[in-house]
Amino acid sequence: MPAAGFILEKIKQGEALKKAFEINRAEITDIIKDSGLKGRGGAGFPTGLKMYLCGAAADTVKYVVCNADEGEPGTFKDRVILETIPEKVFEGMTITAYVIGSREGIVYLRGEYAYLKSELENVLKEMRKNNMLGENILGKGFSFDIRIALGAGAYVCGEETALIESLEGKRGEAKNKPPFPVSSGLFGHPTLVSNVETFCNIPHIVDKGSLWFKNMGSGKSTGTKLISVSGDVKKPGVYEITFGMKVKDLLKLAGAEETKAVDIGGASGIIIPELQFEREISFEDIPTGGSIIVFDKTRKMADIMENFMEFFLDESCGQCTPCREGTKYFVDAVEKIKNRKITEQDLKNLRDISDCMKITSKCGLGQASTNAFISILDNFKDELLS
Repeated sequence: MPAAGFILEKIKQGEALKKAFEINRAEITDIIKDSGLKGRGGAGFPTGLKMYLCGAAADTVKYVVCNADEGEPGTFKDRVILETIPEKVFEGMTITAYVIGSREGIVYLRGEYAYLKSELENVLKEMRKNNMLGENILGKGFSFDIRIALGAGAYVCGEETALIESLEGKRGEAKNKPPFPVSSGLFGHPTLVSNVETFCNIPHIVDKGSLWFKNMGSGKSTGTKLISVSGDVKKPGVYEITFGMKVKDLLKLAGAEETKAVDIGGASGIIIPELQFEREISFEDIPTGGSIIVFDKTRKMADIMENFMEFFLDESCGQCTPCREGTKYFVDAVEKIKNRKITEQDLKNLRDISDCMKITSKCGLGQASTNAFISILDNFKDELLS
């Protein structure tokens, strides 16, 4: 049950696109830059800067890719967007394509969301019929179209370079950066990859202006954020919050009681104890791609730790040694913890290996896979080791 806000609201189709065609492309980029919009998938890269870099790349072929591979455990807000307002996502992609000079867009749809594909294609068909996609959009001499590509259920393909490899028909594995996709992405051409929710914000910003957007949020975190709330709550669902909301206030909205711990950011996020529920959901404090999982006082932290580490062990593509071997080491460590056989030296080694994985893993999976483990160790050590 969504909270009040603007992201999940219906808008008059095409109004923002018409306005975009009346504005200089560089000016649109400046509007998005000035709004402070950051990627809503978790990384938080400035969207306007991404537009600028891709638009400035010297290539006649460019791509716009919507990352709808929503694989982070506990996250389901992009699914809600695609089920209810997909036309807003497509309009955001089209405005982006106009700005950077792209003729082709692709929605990389999570394999588990295959049931959405036919309805999304119906929406695209209707948009073509209304001259908001395809050749000579709205008679403005700009042509752009979108197709749907299905993933195969690999968590690692949520990372943009692995996603691009998958789109090229290869095994989904992360690539070293640089080069970054904005300069050399799909088939070697400049490619702008953004999250479903990110594209949803663009029509609103173009239509209402950057100041309207900046007036929401806090500090460097402008606008609102969709949060998927699940776990031990009375009212699970998707909530639209203003950046800067305290964790305790979101828990109250969701009807959480006797809360012991909150996971912010899914398996790759951090787990905080009750003493930290005053912290804010924002890029300055606790950023999240959209997942909040609530655990009440009946839950055992070692079980949560084990669940997340086994997930990463299963989802690691195995390409780079730090991630492949490191996740196995952490799974074994959980077993030691549960059997009360972990030593202080083991704990030191785990922290050293975690630091090594963050620095040397190729992608976010390996870099973030120990976040939950280490945060549980830091915040619930007495429970784990007593």
